Amino acid sequence: MTVSAQVPAPSQPVAATPPRPRWSEMSGLARREAIEGYLFLLPNIIAFFVFLAGPMLAAVYFAFTNYDLTWPPRFTFLENFQVMFNNDLFWQVFGQTFYWAFGMVPATIVLALGLAMMINREMRGVLTYRLVYFIPHVTLSVAASIVWLWVYHPDVGFLNLLLSYVGIDGPQWLLNRRTAMPSLILMGWWKSIGFAMLIFLAGLQGIPAELYEAAVMDGANPRQRFWAITVPMLSPAIFFVMVTSIIGAFQGFDVFYLMTRGGPANATTTMVLHIYNNGFLYLKMGFASAMAMVLFATIMLFTLGQWLYARNWVHGFAD
Repeated sequence: MTVSAQVPAPSQPVAATPPRPRWSEMSGLARREAIEGYLFLLPNIIAFFVFLAGPMLAAVYFAFTNYDLTWPPRFTFLENFQVMFNNDLFWQVFGQTFYWAFGMVPATIVLALGLAMMINREMRGVLTYRLVYFIPHVTLSVAASIVWLWVYHPDVGFLNLLLSYVGIDGPQWLLNRRTAMPSLILMGWWKSIGFAMLIFLAGLQGIPAELYEAAVMDGANPRQRFWAITVPMLSPAIFFVMVTSIIGAFQGFDVFYLMTRGGPANATTTMVLHIYNNGFLYLKMGFASAMAMVLFATIMLFTLGQWLYARNWVHGFAD
């Protein structure tokens, strides 16, 4: 008995995508649907230009003017930047912003990754643990600040009460130049770890279990599995958390405004709080806008640097 071989049919060429019809070529129904779509987008477009693009362009213009809200802006070119860079308070505030950002971000990433790995397992009450760790992130800054003001209170605060049980006289945490910023950084860890932990937890659950099984069969210990599998496979999540955390840290404002108002003696004044004080308290809108441009450039440089370096360590970034 002969078996006839089946010759596969030649593959058909993929049809090219037809070009989008012009407005004059659309039917009445298609035109109406297009108009309705643009009308739904219109509120967001208006809000973008009125509340985002418009103020940004205005800030660029005001940065080169002397403007105090009472008289029309007077063009001064680079005078605001010259005054700013020759101001010792600006450099103090600029350095404190870096102190806050780099005190916050690395520890947040390490602690959040540790928590994510700890609760990424089958255990009783794991959902409760995840909820408890995430609640601080969604807590309003006003409520959180009130609670932490009580924690740091020098006389009736919870932290000094605990220290008194072991014979330590606690300091005035938010009224001492040496302890004010570290105290706010500690609160920042508490408030930001939950979000980073959630991102890391999602990344950990996306790592194939076969990789760990193969590593165990090859004799890899937990430390080797962590550095050879967990960190490389989790690098996109680490990169995302790093970028968003640094941007958020450089824009820190609410905690400083609510808890210390930049004190004591400007020890906790950051760039955004300094911009707010100059713009809305001293009415130096031109000077505040110039500082905003410097802050924008700083954040942009750090973000671009991270993106350029990411291809060297982030898994799948070049793809």
